Amino acid sequence: MTARSEVIDIQVNEELLAGTLLTPGAKMPGILFVHGWGGSQHRDLARAKGIAGMGCVCLTFDLRGHEKTLAQRTHVSRAQNLEDIIAAYDQLARHPATDADAIAVIGSSYGGYLATILTQMRAVRWLALRVPALYWDQDWDLPKQTLDRDRLALYRRELQSPQGNRALAACSTFSGDVLIVESEHDSYVPHTTIMSYRHAFIRSHSLTHRIIDGADHALSTDSDQKAYTAMLTAWITEMIIGARIGDYPHHSATYS
Repeated sequence: MTARSEVIDIQVNEELLAGTLLTPGAKMPGILFVHGWGGSQHRDLARAKGIAGMGCVCLTFDLRGHEKTLAQRTHVSRAQNLEDIIAAYDQLARHPATDADAIAVIGSSYGGYLATILTQMRAVRWLALRVPALYWDQDWDLPKQTLDRDRLALYRRELQSPQGNRALAACSTFSGDVLIVESEHDSYVPHTTIMSYRHAFIRSHSLTHRIIDGADHALSTDSDQKAYTAMLTAWITEMIIGARIGDYPHHSATYS
């Protein structure tokens, strides 16, 4: 990357020293991490530190109803959590080091679901979804905690279409690059839900689908956590870092 050179003066008491300031010639891609329901930014932060070292501006945060705002858990709604994500996105995009035209969003479970909706409200170039959950459109403003879990389980076991679901409708219009990571033994987000998402991305520039063998929804073992980190890092290196050096991928789709 070519550095930008700027001649400056450095004041010391009454004197000026001649200096040359070298800064990166281009702004950096931004990456927003969105955790799942009941999670936190803790695990995202560990991954973000490694990815930031590759030349990206990363932002992790805690959704309302989690960590310091845990008292709000019983009444926070999907609408409010989407507002949280929009606010975090806008702060990342405003950062002087961020290239606002090169922002990725990485969402897990509930965070992945909301991240897809974000793509219709803000510019997202890359979208990574780990075990993205799926919810019906009704009850949008009701507390998320009150949604019927048994009904959700049935809903997710049936293929859903973009015509009847806001998140999938957003996927159907997304034209960037997509990564979907599935857990083989996921009791919350079954394979059918993953396929509902995968089938919805009809306009994506590329679609990569990976499965972590033997993993559960939460990636409970260290080996599963490391496997996901490796998949995510490889994808970011190919898509985002490759785009920075002008080697933007042109494949239409890759599948596991």
